[in-house]
Amino acid sequence: MADDMEKTEEPTSKKIEDARKEGNVPKSQDTSSFITLLVAVVAVYIFIPFIMQRIIFIYEYYMSLIGVPLTTTIVFDIGFISLRELVFMILPIASIVALSGIVAGLVQFGFVYTTKPLTPDLKKIDPIKGLGKLISMKKLIEGIKITAKVIIVFVIAFYFLIEYTKELPTVINFDIMSQMKWLAEKIIIMVLIMLMIFFVLGMVDLMIVRYQYFKDLKMSKQEVKDEYKQMEGDPLIKAKIKQVQMQLAQKRMMSELPSADVIITNPTHFAVALRYDKEKESAPRVVAKGADKIALKIKEIGRNHLIQIIENPPLARELYKSANIDEVIPENLYKAVAEVLAFVFKSANKS
Repeated sequence: MADDMEKTEEPTSKKIEDARKEGNVPKSQDTSSFITLLVAVVAVYIFIPFIMQRIIFIYEYYMSLIGVPLTTTIVFDIGFISLRELVFMILPIASIVALSGIVAGLVQFGFVYTTKPLTPDLKKIDPIKGLGKLISMKKLIEGIKITAKVIIVFVIAFYFLIEYTKELPTVINFDIMSQMKWLAEKIIIMVLIMLMIFFVLGMVDLMIVRYQYFKDLKMSKQEVKDEYKQMEGDPLIKAKIKQVQMQLAQKRMMSELPSADVIITNPTHFAVALRYDKEKESAPRVVAKGADKIALKIKEIGRNHLIQIIENPPLARELYKSANIDEVIPENLYKAVAEVLAFVFKSANKS
């Protein structure tokens, strides 16, 4: 019994889907941060010419105000134009970065729409459970990850910063344009290094998050059995549904029976009703078939509708075994059935 309660089984697709409906998905913040940072860097690089144009425009605008008396209208214009240009510079980059955050989530776990996390739940403010979550293994792992990330980023950044300061005595003798070029090169190198670090951290975090996610969703053998029963339904109910389906199928079969041309029987056990419409069908079609009581019912309906009943035990057994209802007969039975139908149609013409 203890083995049945141990969570040793991988989560089923239903378990994962139920978790998604509740908003429980494997989301790595580090992976999202890397994608967002990468997009932000690329966006800034692309928009640098546009940003420089706006900065030059503001500079020229401010220069044009030298000597102009400051009135309420001028102050308002300065504030409005400054804010407008700032929005023009920031809005495209901010929009792209915000969109990248959405894409980062879609890449990790696809589209999920649920309001379940927003539903008020008094259990979430239980102080005892809250304290338990604060000292949980999950929180401990999160703390270790954050500490490790900060240390790694700080150590690497500090190392390169020290290396760059060693070049300052030489750089100070450069002209202003050469100094700006040196600074730009170092900034680009630092950005690429930071992107590489965040990429590695993001991949590691993604693996840890997904491992922990599927570990938390693991199920016991009993849970798997209970879910299977829930999905498949109670055996008694299933049997009842199957019985009803069979009754409906038999009723539909009997309603089609009057259209048959012949009923081939093994006198006491099998009965197979066939119909052949040369204009619509390539071969004779099975309208109905049955054994024992159903066979007797088929013959009874056949007699009531004046359908010829032919006794041919070998053919009846073979048709019952290999031909399905509402399908044409197998090709290997064409000849035997053709002989029976020829006799039936000839008898009908004589009458």
